[in-house]
Amino acid sequence: MASVAPRLSAIGSGAALELRGVTRMFGALAALTDITITVRPGERRAVLGSNGAGKTTLFNCVTGDFLPTSGTIRFFGEDITRFPPYERIRRGLRRTYQISALFPGLTVQDNVYLACRGVSRGRFSLLRPGANDALMHAAETLIQAVYLTPARDQRVSELAHGQQRQLEIALALAGAPRFILFDEPAAGLSPTERRELIEILTSLPSHIGYIIIEHDMDVALRVVESVTMMHNGRVFKEGLPEEIQSDPEVQELYLGGGHE
Repeated sequence: MASVAPRLSAIGSGAALELRGVTRMFGALAALTDITITVRPGERRAVLGSNGAGKTTLFNCVTGDFLPTSGTIRFFGEDITRFPPYERIRRGLRRTYQISALFPGLTVQDNVYLACRGVSRGRFSLLRPGANDALMHAAETLIQAVYLTPARDQRVSELAHGQQRQLEIALALAGAPRFILFDEPAAGLSPTERRELIEILTSLPSHIGYIIIEHDMDVALRVVESVTMMHNGRVFKEGLPEEIQSDPEVQELYLGGGHE
């Protein structure tokens, strides 16, 4: 494993996302300590760890919801460490959340259309979309990509939990993102919904990289090519999915020693 971590975290000018020495303090509590991670363009990576490991705080620093106490964050070579969230979104960074951030009184189509419009140049226009509106066509394409075409005219409040999670992925795909952070997309899903989620994530365009936080390792390890394990706010291990899955220390700490 020692030879794998440097390979996965090697500094490269072509990196999509680079964190260097990122630390986040809350008073005297260190939620993150000296996090150094590099993700290549198009790479799919899982960030795993028990509750309290620092995974969500890591996402919050990347998206700008929290600013790091120290360290730097670069997105496709640009230093975004102090950028507000909307500037990161403009540069192609997207995120889903553990708790749904949808408009429950609107339809699936309306939610996706508003997401597409929100990252477009015409987002402040008061004109209603016409039949040939390009953003409406873009919304239709995203709805199809996440298998929600049969539910396109349903209100979000009427959707099953799994369908709402699929809708969140569609919103994250709005506006041609370059990189997405998925925060526990499989939480609360049935086995059938998990299989659909795997299909959706593996069928995303190859140029879109992502990091997925997920407690369901059977889902996470099937949709990524690299894994970062966190423990107590630090990087604990890095490696390929099969290496992480078979690592004795990982099994002992996170899997109770019984995961095959």
